[in-house]
Amino acid sequence: MTTIEGNLQQVRERLKQACTLAGRDVNAVALLAVSKTFDADAVCLALDAGQHAFGENYVQEGTEKIEALRRLKPDAALQWHCIGPLQSNKTRVVAERFDWVQSVDRLKIAQRLSEQRPADLPDLQVCLQVNVDGGANKSGVAPEALADLALAVARLPRLQLRGLMCIPEPAPNFEAQRDLFLRAKVLFDQLNAEGLALDTLSMGMSDDLEAAVAAGSTMVRVGRGVFGSRPARVTSAA
Repeated sequence: MTTIEGNLQQVRERLKQACTLAGRDVNAVALLAVSKTFDADAVCLALDAGQHAFGENYVQEGTEKIEALRRLKPDAALQWHCIGPLQSNKTRVVAERFDWVQSVDRLKIAQRLSEQRPADLPDLQVCLQVNVDGGANKSGVAPEALADLALAVARLPRLQLRGLMCIPEPAPNFEAQRDLFLRAKVLFDQLNAEGLALDTLSMGMSDDLEAAVAAGSTMVRVGRGVFGSRPARVTSAA
């Protein structure tokens, strides 16, 4: 058994226990393995262990990995999620290569993704990133502006609005973590009550996935818990 295979088993067991404690079906929460800074070989090991959905924060790194996996595992059914902040000059490659974008927080970005999504590909699956705790250094639309953005994005062609994503500031304990995640759950429920058929609430990572599941998460994004401590990211000189 590889280390990654063993880690995946441990994360899946944590999810199972969290769902049991929350009175939820274990199949109600998907696992997104965050592979940023890890190479294509690590993704292959996770794929061999039954993991098919992967999250990337950096567009160039992610696209290179997508192409590598197409060569290494041409018959594999992989799902690639862009989960990092997205700049306007990166939307085309994301629209052309990724299956999901979880970090949309401006209408301009959504419009560009809509215009640039190739017609021969399925609709790009989209989540809106919401800044639930007002963190000054966090990306995400403010809660009071969320409904207008969601309604506008839902009308765009070539996109399918699936739900919300959040990355709250670290909290000191389970209760504080859950309370932050519940803010996103309230917003999610409000949007559904307004007629948007959302099914994805992406929240929770290696250190707080139990609290996220208790608050209603349908997708947790786990990097370190699956792949281990991250290697230093090498950036090219300008």
